[in-house]
This record gives sequence, C-alpha cells and structure tokens, in this order.
Amino acid sequence: MKSYIKEFLEVEKPKDYYGSLVAEIEEKNREQHFITTLNSNIASEDKGRLPFTVKANICVKGFETTAGSKMLKGYLPPFDATVVERMRSSGNFSFLGETNMDEFGFGTFGLNTEIPARNAFNSNYVAGGSSAGAAVATAMLKYHIAIAESTGGSISTPAALNGVVGFTPTYGTVSRYGLIDYANSLDKIGVIARSAADARIGFDAIKGRDAYDTTCSIEKIGNSGKKKLFIIKELMDKAEKPVSSSFEKLLDRLGERYEIEEIESGIIEKAIAPYYIIAMAEASTNLAKYNGYKYGMQYGETNKRYNNFFTEARGDFGSEAKRRIILGTFIRSESVRDRYYAKATQVRSMVIKEMQKILKEGFIISPALPIFTPKIEDAVKLTPTQNYAMDVFTVPPNFGGFPHITFPYDYYDGMPLGAQLVTEHANDYALFDFVSGWEESFDYRFKYNLGEL
Repeated sequence: MKSYIKEFLEVEKPKDYYGSLVAEIEEKNREQHFITTLNSNIASEDKGRLPFTVKANICVKGFETTAGSKMLKGYLPPFDATVVERMRSSGNFSFLGETNMDEFGFGTFGLNTEIPARNAFNSNYVAGGSSAGAAVATAMLKYHIAIAESTGGSISTPAALNGVVGFTPTYGTVSRYGLIDYANSLDKIGVIARSAADARIGFDAIKGRDAYDTTCSIEKIGNSGKKKLFIIKELMDKAEKPVSSSFEKLLDRLGERYEIEEIESGIIEKAIAPYYIIAMAEASTNLAKYNGYKYGMQYGETNKRYNNFFTEARGDFGSEAKRRIILGTFIRSESVRDRYYAKATQVRSMVIKEMQKILKEGFIISPALPIFTPKIEDAVKLTPTQNYAMDVFTVPPNFGGFPHITFPYDYYDGMPLGAQLVTEHANDYALFDFVSGWEESFDYRFKYNLGEL
C-alpha cells in the first residue's frame, strides 16, 4: 500500500525544507485560498515530522480559529482540540495550519465563506465543501495529511472533487472536544489523505475514547470484509446520466472481484429532508452563543439596548448561516416541533435500521455526487434547495453515523471523479482495505499530476 507518510519519514529532507514549504504555500495560497491560518514557525519546530493541517473549526491553541465566520474573527483558542493534541503527541506530525471552509460547515461547494477555496486541478471550478481547504491542501501538498470534519458530506464531497481519499469514521470513534459544532449528533472528525494507507495512519492517530467527550465511546473497531456491493436504485436515479455512465465503468472493474447487486430502498432516498430538519435545529441552538460579546469579534460599545446590540452583531452571519438559524429556530418552536423535528427523528431511526440490514450483507457503493464538478460561476447560481440536493449520496451514511470513504476512480474533462463506499458501524478498517485493494490490484494512478510541494 502506498504511504506518503512513511515515505516522508524515511527520506532525507533538504536543510531548509519547512522554510521552503511555507514560502511555496504562501505563493499557491494566493490563488487557491486553501489555508486560512499558516504556522510560519513550523521551520523552527518539530523538524522531521510530517506537516498536518486541521479544518478551521477545530481549535488550535494560539491560532486564530474562525470556522469560516466573521463572528469568530480574532478568536484564539486557549487549548488544543483532542485530535490536535493526539496528532502532535504521536511524534510523527507537526502542525502546518488551518484550512478554509464554508461558514460553520454550511455548504456543499465551499462557496459560503469570505474567500472561497478553489479546486486543486482547475481554479475555475469549485473545491467542494465544507472541508474545501483540507482537500485542496491534500491534493497540492505531496507530504501532508488533513484533519477534517463532516456533518452531511463535508469530507466526501471535497475529497471527491480534488482526487484524494476522504475518510469519515463511525460516529463516536473520534473525540469532538475542541470542535466548533454545527450539529452535535451528526458532526464527525475524519481524515483526508492521498491514499487509503495514509488515511488509516491518520485515523489511528486521532481515534479513541476521550474523557472530555462522552459521545466518544467506541474503542473496538473491526475489519469485516464484504464480498457484495449494493447499489441503491432510488439514489442512482438521481444522478445525471454522464455520472451514472462513468460509475458503471467502475462497477465493471469491481465486478471482477465483488458481487454487485442493485436493490430498492425507498426510505434511504428520503434521508435528505429529515437530515436538514435535524441539522438546522441543532445548528440554530449551537449558533445562539455567538453574540458579538463573548467569543471572537467584539462589536463596538456595549452600552446599547440589548436587542439593538445583538441584532447588529448577529447581522454579520453569512446568508446561509442566517437561513439555517431562522429555519432551525422555527423547527424547534413549540407549535411545529412535533410536526417536523419529532417526525424527522423517527425517519432517522428508520434509515439507520434499513442501512444496518443492508450493510450486514455488504458495502453500499455510489458516486460521491450526482453531478460532475461544476464551475464556480455555475455553482453560485444554484438555489439553496438545489444545493441541498447535491448531498443525496453523502447524507444517508452521515445521518446514521456510518463510516464511509471516498476515493478517486477516474477523470472527466480533466477533473477527478470520486466514489463513496459505506460499511456498518465500527467496521472502519474494512474501508481502508477495500480502497487499498483498488489502488493496488487495479493499478490506479493519477492521470494528472497533483502538487508536489
């Protein structure tokens, strides 16, 4: 299995490797905008260790951590998130910087931020979201690994659009302590890397129970290989014809080793609506604490009337954040809570039960997105509903907390295509083995050069 991490640790680096790396990143960042906070002191720190980045909603002590929002501009966490602490204490990694993202994780294409990240292959195209910068950094930096976060597809989508491997673990295997929450019952910290082997190394470094996060309770992680790949017909029907045609070519190759079966499951395709109901309800609760006074940016004099001060301060949320706050607050209101939120939780249970039944027998495989990578000028024209529909493949596993991995399998018009593989809870290691098998047995190689910084 190809491991850039092991290769980096074994090769001799030039004397000023880190200094040159920082200089080159600063140059590339002017166009791609993938780093928000760069550790320019890395050259004087842990020499010989692999550079790693974290998404800008993961706290790093003393480094501005904004979650892509003006509301947290100037916020310097007084502590490291558990995953950052574990990466540093492993002895193999050195903090390089924080990566660009959609504001508070609200987005599919990485455009809901002050300066959007741009695709590593072509800067006219979207980078995906919300972990946009993490995927771009991984594609552009040969020796690097990114710690990212997913709520409804925020690792899978950008990894697919930038031709790298994106791994989202079982909910409860990685501590969320130090994560700036979007939706507590859905958020998962994972890894974006250049190979399955490197994603596994990153996962091994950050997983495990944590006294600071009671939801992080899963220690035993299995590796139950499957011989069958399931295709959900109702989901595939939502993919554009060129996407489904390209995906069929992947299935033809995988059919040499796996049994492939198309099945119908009406409940799984219905996951998007209840997912957004629950996500928005939790988001509106989590964002209530950002008031322009306690965290991040301070909004002028505090001798204004209560409503005037907080209305002015919270007016600086981006349009998507405001939309989710308003909808989430409505969903949680007493008059409609039972009609929407309670029913959404019931549907969630049904989706989980249905997926558990399927995943006992095999993997679920699909494209990562129903469309090819769009240009930025086209993506900005999509309505919010059209944007949400882009998550048709990534929402179901995230909704149920199932582990999944996205891997590159082909190219279209110079842009990479990614597939998503899902397995049962706490069977995360089986995903790495599957993708490693794809990388080796099918002799997959990048047809276009990624960055070599």
